[in-house]
Amino acid sequence: MSISSIAGQTAQSVSQVIINQYGDASSLFIREAILPPPPEGQIRIRHTAIGVNFVDIYHRTGLYALPALPAVLGVEATGVVEAIGPGVESLLPGQRVAYAGPPAGSYATARNLPAERALPIPDDIPDDTVASLLLRGITTHMLYSHVYPLKAGDTVLVHAAAGGLGLVLVQWAKSRGARVIGTVGSAAKATMAKEQGLDEAILYRKEDFVRAVHRLTDGRGVDYAIDGIGGQTLLQTLDTVRPYGMVASVGQVAGDAGPIDLALLGPGRSIALARPGVFRFMSDLSRYREGVLATFEQLRNGLKANIGQVLPLTQAGEAQRRLEAGETSGSILLRP
Repeated sequence: MSISSIAGQTAQSVSQVIINQYGDASSLFIREAILPPPPEGQIRIRHTAIGVNFVDIYHRTGLYALPALPAVLGVEATGVVEAIGPGVESLLPGQRVAYAGPPAGSYATARNLPAERALPIPDDIPDDTVASLLLRGITTHMLYSHVYPLKAGDTVLVHAAAGGLGLVLVQWAKSRGARVIGTVGSAAKATMAKEQGLDEAILYRKEDFVRAVHRLTDGRGVDYAIDGIGGQTLLQTLDTVRPYGMVASVGQVAGDAGPIDLALLGPGRSIALARPGVFRFMSDLSRYREGVLATFEQLRNGLKANIGQVLPLTQAGEAQRRLEAGETSGSILLRP
């Protein structure tokens, strides 16, 4: 690793995964770049584990446009503080830290980041564990504490219950005393989700999930449904919720459902539809830290990390391809 002096500090040679234009996984490539010393209010982090999330794919395709191109992808990682910029007093070199959310740039061996976005990792929690679920943990905290305060006795429907977010949603809901019904794509994924607490698994390729939900709830419907699939699945999910219950739309893997007529929500169904964004939630530093600390607390209380695959940083495109194709269970990590 080459080092050169800049203004009495050091610049560092780093590897980054970037895109020059929006496109498929083949648009990702590795470049070597010089990382300058951290400016005022920032730190330099040497990454130890990098999380792969569906939002990375949305950024790559342009569904969620990045501020400018070329751009380094990735919004979640753990690492070690290597240097601090002027004015940083909350962190010290050598500390293990984690972060999630914008600005993008975690697909790299190291990066500079505003110090306020990095939080120390407790000594009893491994780096890989945090990198595999921090963003998902903050999302789950948002969904269960702010969007719909989930309580004991509620029944929640989780789509893709064996996915990275799904497994966190399942475990967190069970810790609240809720009953969890989940859709999965295979018997193997059903087994995996049930091992994490899922009460009922619906194999959506074999059974209509709307009918299954009504069968499992004696026709009542669930109190809360969380849909990260989008498209037609979101429209069908509206039929799974009891009157005065809620659907939260948190993704669109299957595409945009398009404009939704208010008549689909009521007065016949009388349900609420939320479209919460975790990046908007985390834009408030107090909420961001609240979500991080809530995730750490859940990990101490038994939340399990489900790391399905670990690939080298150079295979970031393959990691995204597998995630996009539904070939994964649990989370994918990149190793710098």
